[in-house]
Amino acid sequence: MEKLRNLRKQKGFTQEYMSNIIATDVSNYSRKESGGVRIFDDEWEKLARALEVPVEDIREDKNLSGVNNENFTLNDNANAGNYYEQYYNIPNAIMDNLQDYIKILKEQVESLKQEVKTLKSKR
Repeated sequence: MEKLRNLRKQKGFTQEYMSNIIATDVSNYSRKESGGVRIFDDEWEKLARALEVPVEDIREDKNLSGVNNENFTLNDNANAGNYYEQYYNIPNAIMDNLQDYIKILKEQVESLKQEVKTLKSKR
């Protein structure tokens, strides 16, 4: 996502600053900016607002598969000492749904942190 990266740097914004705008951690933002993780429509809008440009000026849609999980391995050693590997190829629709859910959970965590902070300040 060269357009996004270049404009962010021109504005003097760090990846940490941008990650806060879309409520994610820096490493996830970095993967989004490098094209390894999907940037959702609402995130494009937030990033464009922060950079003070139209979404079209920064958006680059790569044909991402969500998560590269073709060789994903789950090792389960809990079965009475028997060791085996299971391979999963998770459909992109499920991965997108899970990413959306994770995003919602992160937003809820941030909201709860703010609520705790507010309640502590009232003591």
